[in-house]
Amino acid sequence: MKLDYIYHSGFAIEADGVTVIIDYYKDSSETEYNKGIVHDYLLGKPGELYVLSSHFHPDHFNREVLLWKAERPDIHYIFSKDILKHRRAAREDATYINKGDVYEDQNIRIEAFGSTDVGISLLIDLQGVRLFHAGDLNNWHWSEESTPQEIRKAEGDFLAEVKCLQQAAPSVDVAMFPVDNRIGKDYMRGAEQFVERIKTAIFVPMHFSEEYQGGNAFRIFAESKGCRFLSITHRGESFDITQ
Repeated sequence: MKLDYIYHSGFAIEADGVTVIIDYYKDSSETEYNKGIVHDYLLGKPGELYVLSSHFHPDHFNREVLLWKAERPDIHYIFSKDILKHRRAAREDATYINKGDVYEDQNIRIEAFGSTDVGISLLIDLQGVRLFHAGDLNNWHWSEESTPQEIRKAEGDFLAEVKCLQQAAPSVDVAMFPVDNRIGKDYMRGAEQFVERIKTAIFVPMHFSEEYQGGNAFRIFAESKGCRFLSITHRGESFDITQ
């Protein structure tokens, strides 16, 4: 099984006869529009194709994914229900799920967990591998700007969501989780709390745009907790996650 980094929080999972694209924002080419690993390779790859979106924010959901149906009429769209609520897609465009809902077919199981922003996070069971994509679930606070009360609330809300996940999935094979240094000096706090509470075999940073160094700086802590850390260096990078 391979994990492909597309951009920002966008990933693809390549399994046996199944491809899953999560939170597509932009394709992996840095110079050409709609060029890269998705358009040049994944959309034409044989097998079942699933497109998942955790919420409506434009850096996690690009309406252009709906145009892919012309090329792949068999595509499966599974979106957070807030995408429908905010009219980014129509009811007939996708299967919509909220926190607590499960989508399951003969290929994949997707369970929706909560977020500390909007939408959902995604627990995916695929061919014996359990993957978690956090969406915008994180301990979002800006230590330099937030009040102590705001920081306490952000942390409490985040830890409550992690506890919910922990009860269903005390361990995961792969976690894709925000490590975004744009939020200030405590930007790794949510990721630290996540791997302290949920045993994570492979940790993958995300939501860092072009700030690769900031995302990869979490490696030391992740490895101290027994994680294999995937350092991302460029768009379109692929990793073998079943070695």
